[in-house]
Amino acid sequence: MHSHHDQNHSHGHGHNHYASNNKRGLTIALLITTSIMFLEFFGGLITNSLALLSDSGHMLSDATSLFLSLVAMWIATKPMRSTKTYGFHRFEILAALFNGVTLFVIAGFIVKEAYERFWDPPTVASGSMMLIASIGLFANLLSAWVLMRKGDVKDNINVRSAYLHIIGDALGSVGAILAGFLMLLFEWYVADPIISVIVAILILKSAWGIIKHAVHILMEGTPVSIDYEKVKNTLLKIDGVKDVHDLHIWTITSNMHSLTCHVVIEDTMNEQDILQKAILILGDKFHMNHVTIQIEKSNTHHPELEV
Repeated sequence: MHSHHDQNHSHGHGHNHYASNNKRGLTIALLITTSIMFLEFFGGLITNSLALLSDSGHMLSDATSLFLSLVAMWIATKPMRSTKTYGFHRFEILAALFNGVTLFVIAGFIVKEAYERFWDPPTVASGSMMLIASIGLFANLLSAWVLMRKGDVKDNINVRSAYLHIIGDALGSVGAILAGFLMLLFEWYVADPIISVIVAILILKSAWGIIKHAVHILMEGTPVSIDYEKVKNTLLKIDGVKDVHDLHIWTITSNMHSLTCHVVIEDTMNEQDILQKAILILGDKFHMNHVTIQIEKSNTHHPELEV
């Protein structure tokens, strides 16, 4: 007995609701980020501030990240094909992985620039730099707030990676303000590279979390929110179930998990009754509705599976 139980009607609506809010949040954040990017770029040219020009480059990366996240969401809505039976949902995970890698690259550039400034700290128009960096900080915080209110920064890895880009840039703005303050008061120009390195380390920490999560999903790892042993033991507790084997749980994209397994039952039990119980338990207790369950009895034989 083989049954495939797909996303129910309400689950589909819930996923569409999240997707709509995520798109709206990302679009607003993209518009804010792009505006401030131009402000910092021209402000850097006027004040001769390399820090602002560097931050505008970081902003360009943020804008690219947000745009890529939006493109990924659009591609994910494309219908499945015979050659892409899960559709294009995984593109969101690829976008998140790319965003994580770009955060690493940005942190590398910051460290490289900071290393050069340690030996020859340039003179910076710190007052103007602090003013423009403050506007940039406000814009970043506004973008982050919009994503937190409109988007799913906790469970959607694609939105979360874009959100961390913005937080990383906000930290950069805080660093620029602090460095500007120290330079304005004490003419201590080495403050700029020191604070830049601290910001780079914080960005690396966030980037590593995103890359690790994205790779885990691409390697078909068990979702971090689901306890594999708990799922197996719950199925084993169903009356008439003798064994559960070849249990696989993985993530297709954020908030969309799949499960396949073989359930061995007693020969006297009704397959459909047990199948229905398993489907309801997995949906209610673990929020998994995309499940495929193969019911087996003592006379069922199949080759040993490799995974």
